[in-house]
Amino acid sequence: MKRTDEKRLETLSPFEVKNTLIDLAQHSHEKTMINAGRGNPNWVATAPREAFFQLGMFALEESKSNFSGYEGFGGMGVQQDISLRFLQFCEKYEDQEGVQFLIEAFQFITDQYQVDGDALIYEWVEGILGNSYPVPDRMLKYSELIARKYIEQEMAGSQPLPAGKFDLFAVEGGTAAMVYIFNTLKSNRLLNPGDTIAIGAPIFTPYIEMPELEDYALNKVEIMADEASAWQIPDSELEKLNDPSVKAFFLVNPSNPASVRLSDETLYKIAEVANRRPDLILLTDDVYGTFADNFTSLAMLAPKNTILVYSYSKYFGATGWRLGVIGVHEDNNFDRMIRDLPEDTRSTLSQRYQGITLEPSKIKFIDRLVADSRAVALNHTAGLSTPQQIQMTMFSLLSLMKGGEEYKRLAKQIVRRRYHTLMQENLAAPIVAEGDQTGAFYYVEIDLKEIAQTIHSNDFFAWLEETYEPLDFLVRLAEEHGVIVMPGAGFDAPTWSLRVSLANLEEAQYANITKAMNEVMQSYVERYEAAC
Repeated sequence: MKRTDEKRLETLSPFEVKNTLIDLAQHSHEKTMINAGRGNPNWVATAPREAFFQLGMFALEESKSNFSGYEGFGGMGVQQDISLRFLQFCEKYEDQEGVQFLIEAFQFITDQYQVDGDALIYEWVEGILGNSYPVPDRMLKYSELIARKYIEQEMAGSQPLPAGKFDLFAVEGGTAAMVYIFNTLKSNRLLNPGDTIAIGAPIFTPYIEMPELEDYALNKVEIMADEASAWQIPDSELEKLNDPSVKAFFLVNPSNPASVRLSDETLYKIAEVANRRPDLILLTDDVYGTFADNFTSLAMLAPKNTILVYSYSKYFGATGWRLGVIGVHEDNNFDRMIRDLPEDTRSTLSQRYQGITLEPSKIKFIDRLVADSRAVALNHTAGLSTPQQIQMTMFSLLSLMKGGEEYKRLAKQIVRRRYHTLMQENLAAPIVAEGDQTGAFYYVEIDLKEIAQTIHSNDFFAWLEETYEPLDFLVRLAEEHGVIVMPGAGFDAPTWSLRVSLANLEEAQYANITKAMNEVMQSYVERYEAAC
């Protein structure tokens, strides 16, 4: 590929660059291509899926028993004594995979949370059949309860839970959550065109790209993590949050592509700013939190200021399910900020929501998210599909019940072993110590500049930078070795860096990636030596 073509390609999103690299690799290495680009896990959590499908069989039995006279039709569930019939079904099929999970889940929920058994199983049956609109539309009652308990367990680390509870909105994955949040912040005049927001960089590309769209027209300030300090944010960068013109701070924690969680010390500092600035909107996307040790979400330290986004896609191998939640604490500053808007603005917003309530001024921020997700007029059809919510419940229960810690240990082991396979022979790239508690190891960011300067010299990198585009390394990996990785620059990581996903390949393939990277770098060294 010509340098001019590479330069043009660098202007695209890294996800679009990845598609071009795939085309190049397939042309030369169709049978041996190794795609470490997109972070789609190559595992699935089996137990909650087995439970889901067994529950579906029970739900169908219930349905068929309540409708007659028409072949191929079933009816609605009947709540009275449904938990008894459920337990009888489980006893009958107790040797089937997933049934024991259902028994334990029923006992766990009814014992731990004092839930009425008939009401619980009725929600599960109606939910998995998908024969009714979601009620409540924000999230089914027991689905929200179980998801909340899961979020509290996984997002609090060793911190005490804040008083009160988080209200959850079940959404179609973390990306849908982003769209809904941006739209509601804009619609409710909490963020307006021309406002300035801070972005914790490097970061998942859409957080960089979306604010620039004409839809939002926001200005950005980057809060840069320091690669030399294990991707922590220095105080000099955090100081930017004290500027009253900065209306919001969006971050992914653990980060993407560096895959490192912020230290508790850093989170405390951000929370201190939030305590001084009740007008500061915080958004934390914590999808990788379950892969890090002792993870604490910013939402637990600054609950009044923070919108929490969590997706089930990575941890449970469920990207196709599109499962996520938006969490907003019941005692939050967003409701107050809306109440404090100028009278004419509040009047305009009341008109926006007047078709769904007689008191539109009292609609909570999280319920505005629900309404706005369906352009308000279709609020009555809002909500994540009920079968999706039931699968989300099963995923949550896997972590809450006995065996959850073992699942977490193994999930962490999968990505960490791949990390060490990749890095142990990878030129001069450092290996994070086994005892390090900040790494999530879902991705790894590799700084080619650092490697070039370490294995040869500063002069070598100066030549490399002058002679080639940063993307050339990735193009050569694809064309010559069939290896696909993503450019770090697209995430606002260092220009001469790349991101490798540790989620979607077999462990042995990461050694092949290392070999290919070493060979490409060596080819540059040889050309440099010949030129000199």
